[in-house]
Amino acid sequence: MTLSARYDASVAFLANVDGDWAKLIERVGPCRHDPKAAREPYEALVRAIAYQQLTAKAGDAIIERLKALFEDRAFPTPHDLVGTEYERLRSCGFSASKAATIQAIAAATISGVIPTREMAATMDDETLIDRMVGIKGVGRWTVEMLLMYSLERMDVLPVDDFGVREGYRVLKSLDEQPKPKVLREIAKAWAPHRTVAAWYLWRIPRERGTVLK
Repeated sequence: MTLSARYDASVAFLANVDGDWAKLIERVGPCRHDPKAAREPYEALVRAIAYQQLTAKAGDAIIERLKALFEDRAFPTPHDLVGTEYERLRSCGFSASKAATIQAIAAATISGVIPTREMAATMDDETLIDRMVGIKGVGRWTVEMLLMYSLERMDVLPVDDFGVREGYRVLKSLDEQPKPKVLREIAKAWAPHRTVAAWYLWRIPRERGTVLK
């Protein structure tokens, strides 16, 4: 099965929501959402923190510098991060708060608060979110990125995400973005395909002025 074919049912469902969704999907084309299912939750969370509020290029650079500190491994282990001097993490490009957060994630992995991928697969979305948002610096958005990109959950809509809310604003020609609580209610009609809906909404700000013409 091709990458886009696995989302055919979700795309067909969303195209039937209304004319705006049909037009958006026709303009953007097949869904190319590409989760990284081989990653453990620990690695996925560290990566999500690195990319928060940054461009993909900037996030890539930070991760590459972090990996360069541990050249003998594909990705640093939780014990590596806990044992790394704070200033060495800062030298990779992490802000002070992000450096503290990735060390908290590493410690939570060692203690078992952050489950293995195998264990996480047995837990529902809200249970995982509730379990992890108590970690310093980890919010709901961060865990939702884990759900979407590492655990391949198909019904996640990160309503706190600027791109998602801006995408919906443009889709519906609104004067301002919907509040997260409002968008969460609206998006109930898109279940159980909200991950694919988020992917399409993210395409709109990137191609503003062309997608919906």
